[in-house]
Amino acid sequence: MTAETMNAKIHALDHKGSGRAEVWRENDKGNLKKLRLTIPQTLPGEEVCVTVDQPTKKSWRTMPDEILTTHKERVDPPCPHFKKCGGCVWQHWSYRGQLAEKTDYVKQAIASQGFDPNLVFNTIGMDEPWHYRNKMEFTFAPDGSLGLHEQGNFRKVIPLKTCLIAGNDMVAAAMEVAEWVNEFQLKGYDKDEHVGLLRHLMVRQSFATGEIMLGVFATEAPDGELKEAVDNLVKRISDKFSQVKSILWLENRDWADRAQAEKTHLLAGRDFIYDEMAGYRFRLWFDTFFQTNPTQAQKLVDIAIDMAEPKETERMIDLFCGVGTFSLPFANRVGELAGIEIVESSIESAKRNATENGIDNTTFLAKDARNGIDQMLESFGSPELLLLDPPRSGAGGKVMRRIGRAKPERIVYVSCNPDSFATDIKELEAFGYELQQVQPVDLFPQTVHVECVSQLVLRDED
Repeated sequence: MTAETMNAKIHALDHKGSGRAEVWRENDKGNLKKLRLTIPQTLPGEEVCVTVDQPTKKSWRTMPDEILTTHKERVDPPCPHFKKCGGCVWQHWSYRGQLAEKTDYVKQAIASQGFDPNLVFNTIGMDEPWHYRNKMEFTFAPDGSLGLHEQGNFRKVIPLKTCLIAGNDMVAAAMEVAEWVNEFQLKGYDKDEHVGLLRHLMVRQSFATGEIMLGVFATEAPDGELKEAVDNLVKRISDKFSQVKSILWLENRDWADRAQAEKTHLLAGRDFIYDEMAGYRFRLWFDTFFQTNPTQAQKLVDIAIDMAEPKETERMIDLFCGVGTFSLPFANRVGELAGIEIVESSIESAKRNATENGIDNTTFLAKDARNGIDQMLESFGSPELLLLDPPRSGAGGKVMRRIGRAKPERIVYVSCNPDSFATDIKELEAFGYELQQVQPVDLFPQTVHVECVSQLVLRDED
């Protein structure tokens, strides 16, 4: 099959941030057929030249050969790895353009469910939209090089020398680990053959305390023939990075390509680091979920408190509470707070975090949201205020209907997925709730993701 070069105009972006275009071409029989193209690193309205290796397919993904007509908000990507690395997708778009697109995305999401898009405010961005991440998970290639996956290809790892969305100290520590791997000629994990030693490197840092955790995910224990190399890793990291307070070796023999551990070996320091948010102290383990952009996460908490208008006489439920990111600052503003979270380790962390911060008006339950809310309503009673911060998939209709039947006066919904958010809050209309406002917040500059905080109020039955 002969590849074809053609021009195409980008008419929209897909949910991964790539440009979409449609080209009509004649097939061998002279009939016009539509070819749908996905073209990364392009912007709406741009005309581009592309090469399609298999033009008879109904759809094809390809990089642009040339940008023929340039969007006014196109900029030069500052990262040398951008054209191949999948860590960012929008470095070619001015930050102003990114924020406008994210606002439009949230408006379209709620409008699709019949809500007024004018309830959506402009997205709150960052003054400095770089080096904002406090946690990164890098991947080892089979040859031992360290990097991130190629755009659109999870089988290939792009070796990195820098990363402009991670904290500088984190990148420096990761590059030291990469040098260590090269010096000892260690092999990475081959996902196809299921052989090799090193799988992932997790680096997380508290921007508040400066403490860093390094976690090496490997298929073998750090002893035997590996002991000399592992001892060298601990020494070189400890000598060069005084802020590293935790070095972990995490065994993972599972075929699934996830940064998970069957057994944890503490190589140096403690198995957690301290972080702070909204004036409260948290312990973070390697698998603790915590907002990855602390600057913007603080804004999320502040906005949620403003929207919720908590009162000292009220009861509150924090659904999907995690380790208590929202629970702790709210607990000091309400009479009683109950948190629900399916991950038991997170609930144990939430209890410990509450105790260490001198908070004694909280109850935490380790249960799934659907059954947990029923159990909590029975023992705790119906709250005046409810906050939920579900995963990307949303809370789901059953959970939302349970919330509606509980009839809290005010609901604050924090979402990382505008589409599932809009679907979820549609369920509340039947129970008399009105959407009052939606505030998008950009926690992930240079990517398509956007968070929102929203306020829903129960109408007077009169």
